[in-house]
Amino acid sequence: MKIVLATQNRGKVSELQALLDDLGVEIIAMDEIEPVPEIVEDGRTFQENAMKKALTVSKATGLIAIADDSGLEVDALGGQPGVYSARYAGTGASDEENYQKLLVEMENVPDGKRTARFRCVMVACRPDGEYISSQGSCKGYISKAPRGGQGFGYDPVFVPKGDSRTMAELTKEEKNSISHRAKAIMALKGQLKDFLSKRC
Repeated sequence: MKIVLATQNRGKVSELQALLDDLGVEIIAMDEIEPVPEIVEDGRTFQENAMKKALTVSKATGLIAIADDSGLEVDALGGQPGVYSARYAGTGASDEENYQKLLVEMENVPDGKRTARFRCVMVACRPDGEYISSQGSCKGYISKAPRGGQGFGYDPVFVPKGDSRTMAELTKEEKNSISHRAKAIMALKGQLKDFLSKRC
């Protein structure tokens, strides 16, 4: 059975394929089938954005679609940047511009108050709108300065709980074992077998 992932990122497709291989599914990127309408991520929550992407792609392709939305929530900033994580410093901002803005805003926040978490919500949806969802989070805190050359996004300024290194200083394997995205995928996988078996 083919499942379309609401992304054009082949790395994400390979990652999901490896994790779901034992379910006997083939994961494909949405641009491998047909043009899908542009999706404006204007939801107020990660759940709303992931649901909108999954439903749009599922209806356009006639296949079950999986989508996710994720971001960084900083306690001292009331949960920001949240759903605006990718465009925190403005539309089209680079990863560095986003995390540098965050560091400026956190400049006077003391060590004990710099707690944060990466959160990911994942949705699998049928064309008729029936869906399942899961989420995963990775707790930690915001460092005073960027460190490390691995990863992307806010990885250089996020230190996962129980470690002294930023996400950008971890190996890919180490990051995948604790990441919010990996946790969300595994939680979704637990529901996916029954979801797939219900199809007409």
